Amino acid sequence: MENNKQEFLFEKVNYKFLLIGIAVIALGFILMAGGGSDNPNVFNPEIFSFRRIRLAPTVVLMGFGITIYSIFKKNK
Repeated sequence: MENNKQEFLFEKVNYKFLLIGIAVIALGFILMAGGGSDNPNVFNPEIFSFRRIRLAPTVVLMGFGITIYSIFKKNK
């Protein structure tokens, strides 16, 4: 009788890093949201704030980095 034990592709630590990376990416997209104007004839300069231009894309890239690290991380 064969032992049909299911093995996962990654270890538990890899999945934790993967979930953290996805959460950081989601946070970056949440930081990018908003800043629009309800009236199309009125310009809202808030769309060019530091949070939307610099901080949010940096957070998203950090999230992608964490996700890539979780994929390549070798276990001992």
